This record gives sequence, C-alpha cells and structure tokens, in this order.
Amino acid sequence: MDEFTSQQLPVQSIENVVVHPLVLLSVVDHYNRVSKNTRKRVIGALLGSSSEGTVDVTDSFAVPFTEDENEPDLWSLDDTYIDYMLSMLARINEKEDIVGWYSTGPELHENDLGIHCLFKEFVSDSVLVIIDMQPKEFGMPTKAYCDIAKVKKNITEIDQRVFVHVPSEIAADELEEIGVKHLFRNVMDTTIDTLETKVTGRLAALKGLEARLKEILEYLDLVIDDKLPLNHEILNNLQDVFNLLPNLIVPDLLKAFAVKTNDQMHVIYLSSLIRSVIALHNMIINKEHEKAEDAAGS
Repeated sequence: MDEFTSQQLPVQSIENVVVHPLVLLSVVDHYNRVSKNTRKRVIGALLGSSSEGTVDVTDSFAVPFTEDENEPDLWSLDDTYIDYMLSMLARINEKEDIVGWYSTGPELHENDLGIHCLFKEFVSDSVLVIIDMQPKEFGMPTKAYCDIAKVKKNITEIDQRVFVHVPSEIAADELEEIGVKHLFRNVMDTTIDTLETKVTGRLAALKGLEARLKEILEYLDLVIDDKLPLNHEILNNLQDVFNLLPNLIVPDLLKAFAVKTNDQMHVIYLSSLIRSVIALHNMIINKEHEKAEDAAGS
C-alpha cells in the first residue's frame, strides 16, 4: 500500500521573527556598497537569539556571495568566512548566535533552498529574511520564511523541504530608538523645512494610514465571514484605537476647522490674485515696448 496510513503534518518551530533597526541599516549599507544600481542581490548572516518560537534578530554581517543570473544552480558562498566571523564575534558577545540569513531578494530565488541548507549547518532552525531595497508600496520591507518538510502523499515520493511564510515585525528597544533618532538627525538637517518636505511627509503618512485601515477592514470582513477565528485581543486593541479618536462633532471644533480652512483659502486666493495682476502688468509693459520698437523702426 503506497498511501501512508497516518500522516503527520509538518511542524513549524518558528512562529515570529523580530528584526531590529541595526539589521536594516547594515543590510542597506551592504547593498549600497556591492549591488546598488544593479540586478544583483546581496546575502549575509543574521545574528540574535531564539526563544519559544520567536527569533529576535539583533545584528548581521555580510557574506561573500556570487551567483549566475542565467543558471540558478551556479552559486558560491564562502562558509569558511562565516566560521571565521562567528569565532570573532564569540569573543565580543556570547549571547548572540547565528539564527539565519538575509537576502535582498526582492523575492524568493530558485537556489534559496540550497543556500538555506548551508546555513542550517550552523543553526538547525534557520530563518530567511528577505529585505526589499526598493519597495513599491508602504508597509513592511521584510518577509520572513522558514523551511518545513513537505508532506508526502505516497511512499515513492522523495523527501523535499519547502519555504513557509513566517510573520515578521520591526521592533527596537529604548537605546536603539535613541541611536536611530541621532543617526537621522545627523543625516537630515531638521532645520530645513520646505513645502516639498512637508507635502512628502504628509503624503507618506496618509498612504501609510490608508494601508493600515485597509488591512483592518480586510481582517474584520474575514472575521464576519467566519474565515478567520475571533481574536479578542485584536478587537480590544481596535476598540482602544477607536476610543482615542477625537470627537469631530463638537461645535467649537467644527468652527475652528472652518476658520482655519477659510484663512488658508484666503491666503491662496490673494496669492492667485496678486499673481494674475503681476502677469497682466508685465503683458501691458511688453505691449508698450513692442509698440515703441515698431514706431522707432518705421
């Protein structure tokens, strides 16, 4: 009998991946130094810790890697360099160990399973984090995966492992938040505030808000249609969000919005009026100059 009498579903040991800002900054630096303005991707090792199904990625380092774009099976990764780096890092911080690897993707490649098997020699429960360097929409720039054994339908099938998606998030402790703020303060001159930066910031914030609201709406629709189980923790958080929303029906608040809008529209109207008067004045001057030149020529 070819069919298995009892099949065990594959067990996924990794349930969540937490990526820290230092990892993102290191990957961006690696990509800009090696593969910027090219179609090549970069690969590196992820460092951190794993506990109760959660992988906490706190650091990373680049790994020499080459691959043939036309032949996915032709790739080279220096595993001796990984051994050397781990031995050096063990002298500095024994709490951090290799937990997986990263790729700038932006999607999974055919040879990723082979690379993943190589990293599994360093850690059995290895995780792959794909970091998109050029995201086309607002949202998480990271996608996390782990590998599981594919369930065999009959005994003649060959053992095979496949990637499954793992929820990921970006988190930072207090010290990391302070460091990131100081970094952006040095990179960007906060004293320069132009109309372009204001509009860009507002647009990015509105697009991010729209994406979050759509995600909430899709989740609630799935719960209503009984396609997802009811999660009271999520609903309580949503209720807290709604409770914190301001009451926009207050007459004083409506009046304040109307006054503010009228003041802004008044300034815009005056600016348009002044621009039109100046343009008309310049046109009259040009006509007078043309008449004077015609009279002088005749």
